[in-house]
Parts: sequence; C-alpha cells; structure tokens
Amino acid sequence: MIRVTRTLLGAAALCALLAPAALSSGAQAAPAVKPQPLPAYRNFHAAIYIAVNNAKELADKATFDREFERASRQLHFDKVYLEVYRSSNFATDAEIERVKGWFEERGITVAGGITLATGGEGGQFGTFDYENPAHRAECEKAVRLAAKHFDEVILDDFFFYTSKSPADIAAKGDRSWSQYRLETMRKVSQDLVLGPAKAVNPKVRMIIKYPNWYEHFQGTGYDLEKQSQMFDGIYTGTETRDPVVTDQLLQQYESYSIVRYYDNIRPKGSNGGKGNGGGWVDTFSTLYVDRYAEQLWDTLLAKAPEITLFNWRPMNEAKAVEPGERPWKDKATSFDWKAMVASYKPSGQAGDPGPGWGRAAGWSLEKIDKDLGLLGQPIGIASYKPYQSSGEDFLHNYLGNIGIPIELSPNFPKNADVALLTQPAAKDPKIVEEIKGNLLAGKTVFITSGLLNALQGKGIEDILEVRDTGRKVALHDFLNGYGAGNGESLNDPKRDNPPVLFPELAFYTNDSWGIIRGVANAKGFPILLMNRYGGGVLYVITMPENPGDLYNLPQGVTTEIKRYLQRDFPVRLDAPDRVSLFAYDNGTFVVQSFRDDDTDVNLSLLGAGVKLRDMATGKLVEAKAPDGKADAWRRQGVPARTEFAAAVAPHSYTVYRIEK
Repeated sequence: MIRVTRTLLGAAALCALLAPAALSSGAQAAPAVKPQPLPAYRNFHAAIYIAVNNAKELADKATFDREFERASRQLHFDKVYLEVYRSSNFATDAEIERVKGWFEERGITVAGGITLATGGEGGQFGTFDYENPAHRAECEKAVRLAAKHFDEVILDDFFFYTSKSPADIAAKGDRSWSQYRLETMRKVSQDLVLGPAKAVNPKVRMIIKYPNWYEHFQGTGYDLEKQSQMFDGIYTGTETRDPVVTDQLLQQYESYSIVRYYDNIRPKGSNGGKGNGGGWVDTFSTLYVDRYAEQLWDTLLAKAPEITLFNWRPMNEAKAVEPGERPWKDKATSFDWKAMVASYKPSGQAGDPGPGWGRAAGWSLEKIDKDLGLLGQPIGIASYKPYQSSGEDFLHNYLGNIGIPIELSPNFPKNADVALLTQPAAKDPKIVEEIKGNLLAGKTVFITSGLLNALQGKGIEDILEVRDTGRKVALHDFLNGYGAGNGESLNDPKRDNPPVLFPELAFYTNDSWGIIRGVANAKGFPILLMNRYGGGVLYVITMPENPGDLYNLPQGVTTEIKRYLQRDFPVRLDAPDRVSLFAYDNGTFVVQSFRDDDTDVNLSLLGAGVKLRDMATGKLVEAKAPDGKADAWRRQGVPARTEFAAAVAPHSYTVYRIEK
C-alpha cells in the first residue's frame, strides 16, 4: 500500500529527527504514535473481513507478515473487521490483541466481527436456538469478547432464527413463526447483544449487517423496522453472485437497489449513528471475474460509503484468480483482464502465483473510484416496500434489470410526481387512502397486477373497477395505442419471443383504457391500463406470472411502459433486457450491461436540444434526428425529448453527463 508506506516513512523520519534532541536533554521518550490510516480511495473506504479461523492463524507473526504482504500488494484497504467468534470457535484475548496491534502498526483501522451461527448441516445454515440457555450464554460471551477489544463491532449476517425445537414450539404458542421470531429477536438484540456490549464498553458501536434476501426477513426474525433503529448502524449484503445457478436467483441490479433501500431505512445521522455503513461482497458462485467486479461497482454506484470484501483468505491466498468463461475476452470491456494482469506487482520471489482475487478487487475498485466523483446522489422512480412485507418477490430488481431506475423506500412516497407500487404495499392498511391522496393531488400512480389482486375487496374498487379474474393467459403478440384505428405492433420482427403467462384483468371499456395490450386468438388482454381519478392518473401494469419473463417480452413492450412510467424523468433507456440505468441528481447517469454481447441502446433525454457527453472519452454524443412518428394521439402533452444512439460492451458500464 503506497499511501500507508508513505505514512510510516514519514513517522519514522520524524522520530529519527526528534530522538537525539530528546535524549540529550534528558527528557523521557514520547510514546510511539500509531500511524493514522489514510483513505484507500477518494470516494469510499475499503475493508476486508477476517473470519475467526484466519484471525487465529494471523496471530503467528510469520503468517501475518506473509499474508499481509500479498494482500496489500494487490489491494488498497484502510480497514479490517477482525472476527472473534463463529460457530463455537473463539479467538483468545492474546490472539485478538496481537493481530489487532500488527494491523494498527501498519495504519489499518481495526474493528471487531462476530458471526452468531452454529454451523448447520446438509448445506443449510445453523442458527442459535434462543430458547436454549447454553446458546444464549454463548451468544452473550461472544458479544462481550468483541466489545472488550473493539469500539466498533459488526454482526455478520447470521443473526436470524430458524430453530423449531420443542422449546421454540412451546414458546411460540398461538403466534405465527414470523411474529414469534420478530418479537424474540428484538429482545435478544437488547438482552444478549446491545446490553452486554455497552456494559463492557460504553463507547462500542454495534452494527448489524443485513443480508440480501430482504423479501423474507420477517420469517426468520430479521426486523428492518425496529431492530435496525436499535443498533448503532446497519450494513448491507450486496452479494448477488450468479443470477442463474445459485438457489436465490438474485438479479444483478440488487447489488445497487438494496443499498438504496437500506439507506432509506437508516439514513445517515438517524438515531445519532452513521446510518447504512456500506456494502459487502464475497467471491462465491462467481463463474467469470467480471461478475465479481459488477457487484463491487453496483454497490458503490449506489453511493455506499464503504465496501467490505469477504474475506481475508481469497484476498491474500497464494493462488491466481481464474478469468472464468469469458466469450467477450477480446472486446474492450469495463473489466479489462489484460490490464488487470499487467497491473500486478510481482513479489520477486520464486513461485509467485500472479494476480489473485485481491488484485481483481483492487483493479476494479481503482477503476470505479475514478468515476464515482462525477456522480451526484442517486435518483429513481419512487417505490414503496413497507416493513415486514413481501409479495412479487424481488420484482424491483427485475425491473431494474430492464432499465427502470428504482428508489425503494419503507415510506409511502406521498406527493411523489410518479409512484410505483407493487404487491408488498398491500401490507400498509392505509394504502388505498394514500393512493387516493396522491391522485387527488394530481400525481401519477402505477400499481402492479399483484397489488391490484391483493387489494381486491379492500377498497381499491372505490378508485377503479378492475379485477383479477384468476385466469391466466399466454401472450405472444403485443400492441400499443387505443381508440378506433390506432395501434401498432410492439413485437420485434427479428426475434420470435416465447409466449409469456399473464394474469387476466377484467375492466370496463371507456372507464379504463388499454394503453398496451396483448392479443391471443383475436382477444385482447390489458398490459397497461390507464384510469383517471381526481386530477391524477392511475396505471395498472400487468406483470408476468414469472417476473423473469420480463426478459422475454419484446423490447418494444418494455420501452413503451417506460415512456409512461418515466414520462418526465431526466433520462430514459431503450434497451434489451439485462441493461440497467443508474441516474443521479446532478445530470449524470450510468448505463450498465449484464449481457454477454455488444448491445445497441437508445437514450432519451428530457428537453429539446440538450447535449450528451460520454465521460470516458470526453466527447459529445451526436443526437439522432427526430423520427417524425405521429403519436401525439398516444401521449398528449408529452414534453420534448432529445434522442441519442449509443452502444455498451458486454458486462460493461459507461458514465454520461447531460448538458444544456
């Protein structure tokens, strides 16, 4: 680490200059001053998590020196989280202090870590049984150990509850498992974690890291409503890994959107804490190295203030990172494998394995750091996910993967010009009245077919008479437009898209208007319905039964939906599936492709005559000539926009700036 080395040299030189004078005057030698950590990057901090087995190994000086040398030669980092407990494995006081001291001597901030887990079996995670006195005692012992040695401690994401022992069954009583676990874990948080930690060290800041499966938290006791405010801060698991082969099937956009959601749950400065402290990425289930880089980039594009790399082992192990399957290897992609390899600084020792995961991480972080300073604060379509809610699981991330920027919040977007509400919003008992409020204020509200279904018989009929019939229909052909003689195909003549299964919605003609529709055997089915209420407009988007089928829709369908959803948004992306848009309040935006091929996109900017600059090249992008399509009947009063053609390489991103 060049910067840390400079700090150490500066301190050593200063001591050398002052030491003779001090000794000649008979003064006592001043205590050694630990070098202060310098930021590893300009726009974020970088940390490495060290699991307890690695922490214990590092207590051997030769091991520490060897592993620190390789990690720091590949990767800038200014902080480590030193784990003291995991699955009945405790570090000793001596091991903790020894390793902590060696890192601090090198200018690295050291915080503590705990993983409250019991191992598990058969591939399933094992959690403590919090009705078991022995487990409760071990939990408290681990917390006290960490608080004794550190002023900041993070809980790795196993602080949930899956046990159904006889004691749990008896304690649950008539409550649902979700309610029992939420109430239990609130008490556990206070009685076994926060209380004991503060008793040992009143200055300690306890941070809870929440994982990536946020849709299902309430089922295992994770509480984003109350528990997130009890701790001194929260942290975000942004590992999305491979979106196909892993069992969670998390979409790439979630590495960005989950940070935005947690930021809105625990904003900076709330409850006297630092809010959402950062994002956390691991190397697991990474089939090609670009996927690892994408997770790092998307976490930081969401403006996470810190990135934590899990864990110490892959960052320092004497093993070369494999590129994986990369059919795009000869293209100019954002992750430049050849440049990464060329940037590696060999140790000079025989048998140097070459660049490892540490260098892949370091190179990726160095690249994104150059771009982050250009970007303002993230903006997106206001969307609402109440606490302890679920439904249309992870739909927001699929929408993000078709180019719709989402700003997800646990708070209803009152008076937002445009609000997008999905099925979880039904958890709010006042949701119908809140929708009415926005509409009566002249705003636009989009609801999904899943939310419509959940609100049937609960007052939504007072706004519009549209219902889910319970029947399903497979649609292959799609059209837009309404009114006699209007409409055009949205299908791609170059692509034979597969049939997609949709719920059938019934509506009254001329009360609601079918803006976009699917057609099957001479019968039309609404995909986007418009209904006016008060001074506002309510749209219903019919979602595929499988949200992944959003990727199978013709591009014309998703583009047309975005024309309504993002009518007044500063930038709109017309692209195939798995191309995302990240927008910011200073007129910048990022287009990122998760596709394996070169992709042409169209960028539509709000305003006539605006300019677009590619920040990678510094050059202006030439605007497209208006196509002259006569579609005023379809979008009355639509503000002027300027169109640009662009292209994005496989698994790559480009930063743009809008200029007047």
